[in-house]
Amino acid sequence: MKKILIVDDHPIFRMGMAELLNQEEDFTVCAIAEDISSARKAIREEQPDMAIVDITLAHENGLDLVKEISSGHCPIQVLVLSMHLESVWAERAIRAGARGYIMKKEASESVISALRIISEGRVYLSKNMTSLLLDKFHVNPSVSGGAPTEEVLTDRELEVYRLIGMGLSTREIAERINLGVKTIGTYRDRIKQKLCIKNAAELTRRAVLWTESTHSGTGDPTL
Repeated sequence: MKKILIVDDHPIFRMGMAELLNQEEDFTVCAIAEDISSARKAIREEQPDMAIVDITLAHENGLDLVKEISSGHCPIQVLVLSMHLESVWAERAIRAGARGYIMKKEASESVISALRIISEGRVYLSKNMTSLLLDKFHVNPSVSGGAPTEEVLTDRELEVYRLIGMGLSTREIAERINLGVKTIGTYRDRIKQKLCIKNAAELTRRAVLWTESTHSGTGDPTL
């Protein structure tokens, strides 16, 4: 029986997921955590075989935990389960060390299937995401070389970019992800440079359009 740790900052979701998994003969929820600190404690004490991790953990990024787990000595298989659009975050989650990515809107049966696939040592992605990645690897070189897209941003830069798109100020972003105001300013400058954005107003406009489109699942904005 696989022991599973659930890491999510929404109590109702944690309870529902735990109830779902505990009904399965091959899974048991050994611990739940709402942030990275409590997840670390649960890993030390319970030694789970698998972990379900959300990307957005209050003031933290769940991918930081995924990277920490994948770089450690504990062979924990991670499934990222999140509301965020898979076309934006799935590849980043896999690069961080996750063995699978699934959106919260998917049916509960899909979550169970994903966990079983991961427990067998395979990687789980939806059919649509698998197709997107295959298309990316076989992209026609003649269509590349255009304006830079959000894919060039690091995970932290993308998180700052998303919060800019949500309308947060530099100070509010700093408080949200526990970084200094100057550090956020540096991230803003890097984002503008990478995306060839001229000023703060253009940065905000593009970030808002991107955040709205990815949150609604309509794809990247056309600018």
